[in-house]
Amino acid sequence: MYKLAKLLFPICRSITGNGVRQTLNIIKRYVPDMNIIEVPTGTKVFDWEVPDEWNINDAYILNPNGEKIVDFKKSNLHVVGYSIPVNDIISKDELDKHLYSLPNQPNAIPYLTSYYSKRWGFCISELERRKMIEGDYKVYIDSSLKKGHLTYGEIIIPGETNKEIFLSTYICHPSMGNNETSGPVVVTFLAKWIKEIINRKYTYRIVFIPETIGSITYIAHNIMEMKTNIIAGFNVTCVGDNRSYSYLPSRQENSLADKIALHVLHHTHPNFNKYSYLDRGSDERQYCSPGVDLPVASIMRTKYGEYDEYHTSLDDINLISPEGLQGSYEVYQKVIECIENNKRYISNMICEPQLGKRGLYPTLSSKNSVNKVRKLIDFLAYCDGDLDLLEISEIIGVPMWDLYEIKNLLEENQIISQV
Repeated sequence: MYKLAKLLFPICRSITGNGVRQTLNIIKRYVPDMNIIEVPTGTKVFDWEVPDEWNINDAYILNPNGEKIVDFKKSNLHVVGYSIPVNDIISKDELDKHLYSLPNQPNAIPYLTSYYSKRWGFCISELERRKMIEGDYKVYIDSSLKKGHLTYGEIIIPGETNKEIFLSTYICHPSMGNNETSGPVVVTFLAKWIKEIINRKYTYRIVFIPETIGSITYIAHNIMEMKTNIIAGFNVTCVGDNRSYSYLPSRQENSLADKIALHVLHHTHPNFNKYSYLDRGSDERQYCSPGVDLPVASIMRTKYGEYDEYHTSLDDINLISPEGLQGSYEVYQKVIECIENNKRYISNMICEPQLGKRGLYPTLSSKNSVNKVRKLIDFLAYCDGDLDLLEISEIIGVPMWDLYEIKNLLEENQIISQV
């Protein structure tokens, strides 16, 4: 995963353009059945419209001594996203109106965009800005804004039913590690793993999209199918650092996605940070909005906006780690396994079955006999056909995965049946 992160990190992405295509083509090497879809500029998507496509080749600022003080090729964060082209010589005072820096983080280059208002600008560290001298500066941005396409990737992995588990991640930020690169990386490897699941119950809908306009576009083209089929979904972002785990609920806050996410985190990382839907800020805004109402939650490492490096050059490849990516990957694996295994069971017996003759209970009775099979008999006690595996595990206070072998044993011995 970290090797893929290193491939994706340097690419200059935006909500449209060649950076998105380059990213998707790299991901397609790992998941060849991904479809890459292009939506033309001007396409109406609910209250929005797909904007002009933006691409950039180069940008820099030369100071009065001819020295390059800002260089897009050294950091693609130096240019305000969607900047219109410019090639001019202007005074320091005039240039100041187009410069953005962070006085409280003097070493950091901020990340800014202006998707829907035409302007140009440069982002610069506060330290470099303070060094600027009086005089005339050459400003150059070799960019283009013209009719083109919004591009996204989609993978559909069929299961036994049409009911779907939905994974969404975004591919629209330039070189940032946790807030951008980590999400597509983890989702790519989850897609590879999901394809290997034998007897998948659910179909998986997996998308790599530009944030906001991408999710709105995708919903606009797929809303009825999504509303009919998706039973649980997750917006996967900020999953690469190794500091903490975070949970952001769906608007419903009680969907299957919410319940499973909380269950997994409580048993694997009980010190996770729990947020409210009021703390939302990514594509869950679109998936959970009124009229769409999808059951989409998020499990993250450190949540976007909650770490100092967020939306700056300090969120670099070194902020994420192999361990951070692996931890998020394993949490989402557990979430998916729990959903796949979350079935209802009913006892085939009237009264308690004779477990001893089936080798499921100690034949020598002692005061500790029951403790050896406590999970089994507690699980069996709630197999009434109404409660699912998640509900039973919550009642008896054990993680769902501790019950997989038990329910298999009881099924093999024909003591319980799936409802």
